[in-house]
Amino acid sequence: GEEFGDGRCFFCNSGTEAVESMIKLGRLHGGDGRYKIIAMDNSFHGRTMGALSATGQKKYHKGVGPMLPGFEHARFNDLDDVASRIDGETCAVLVEPVQGEGGVNPADGECITGLRGLCDDHDLLLLVDEVQTGIGRTGRMFGYQHYDVKPDAIALAKGLGGGMPIGAMVASAAVAPKLAPGTHASTFGGNPLACAAASAVIETIRDENLLDHVRRTGEYVRSRLDGFVDEFDFAVGVRGLGLMNALQLSIPGKDFARECLEDGLLINCTCDTVLRFVPPLIVTDEQIDEGLAIVRDVLRRHK
Repeated sequence: GEEFGDGRCFFCNSGTEAVESMIKLGRLHGGDGRYKIIAMDNSFHGRTMGALSATGQKKYHKGVGPMLPGFEHARFNDLDDVASRIDGETCAVLVEPVQGEGGVNPADGECITGLRGLCDDHDLLLLVDEVQTGIGRTGRMFGYQHYDVKPDAIALAKGLGGGMPIGAMVASAAVAPKLAPGTHASTFGGNPLACAAASAVIETIRDENLLDHVRRTGEYVRSRLDGFVDEFDFAVGVRGLGLMNALQLSIPGKDFARECLEDGLLINCTCDTVLRFVPPLIVTDEQIDEGLAIVRDVLRRHK
């Protein structure tokens, strides 16, 4: 669509497949001898071996090593650290606009702008993993749009199909030809059923002005979570974009998430101490109130 301008799509079935497609695009762009991709500490990119090797969390690597060569990890939001890792074998930089599994950590705008500059200076591709952040989750169609930077390629899945299995890599017209016919494929990629669902999702987001709704309800969620920080000593911070939000705890949160589920609310705990809230984009204020009332009751049991 117009959000990515001249973008061209490669369709697949999942987020990890979309990331694998970007990895191949980066290496095809690099050509002979340039194969390394710089990803970020605390990142999550998927469970197949290429995306898993790009993932900057050791706990996901446990028991299935060795990881594939060609991936380096820099500190998230540390432009100097990224720059120090670029060498003659580097082909791309891979980053999430908001680290999801890493604890709902938004990228720093200056760092994202700086990454675009580094990639331009060194002929690297800027690859953006939008599997969690894409298709309206952050209040923009794509998370990178918060930073006024255009990537060379993005990976999409999760929200794209509204529950149907679909993933996609969208690459700019300048680099898309690197993935020439025969270079890559996916057995069920682009199947009519999944694509019809994705088309309906995108039309619904536009026709029902859901991006405005996500921005407004996201602010409401964060304001309510700020109240928990005031009320509970072990609730120490709130962060997020749109309807992708987190309550940072100073103690482990696994039991809180389990008790919320027992009381009828599905949330999750990531990074041991982060409660993550990613409700449907159509969530109402009344549903937010109902859900956060359950959270408050659970937190009060531990006060």
